[in-house]
Amino acid sequence: MDLKSITVPTGVATAGMTVRQVFEECIRAHTPGLPFCDDNGLVTGRVTLKYILKHQYLPEHLVEMARVLGEQVSDVEDVERSAKQLFENRIDSYLQRPHASITSAAPIVKALALMEKLDTGYLFVIDEGQYIGVVTLLVLSRAILQFDNSSRSI
Repeated sequence: MDLKSITVPTGVATAGMTVRQVFEECIRAHTPGLPFCDDNGLVTGRVTLKYILKHQYLPEHLVEMARVLGEQVSDVEDVERSAKQLFENRIDSYLQRPHASITSAAPIVKALALMEKLDTGYLFVIDEGQYIGVVTLLVLSRAILQFDNSSRSI
């Protein structure tokens, strides 16, 4: 089985989008990030929920101390108060270099191997320079589970 039949189509991030729009699309598509595409539709970067949240809420000293932090580190009201402002921000300051990609003709085992090598849970699917969608570890696991005839339909 190749990736073509299990690739999840998603929207893409483009210039001028807000953080809210990226969050909404990632949540809708069950993916942790979106490719950033230029005006010609070519992937030139990415935007991820993890990167946005890290830079908004986690100073480096909190990350370094994560294992020893108590339960009262941050007040939820601080997150609630700043969320509205965060969601109105443009994504420009959260762009990262392009993420790993694979073609839709690749087999599942290649996607799994690449995810393991790169320590990621998702890959962008790009054919002939055009973004097709995303495959995630969850999508791959669902496909593999379907090989087991005794499994319930998911």
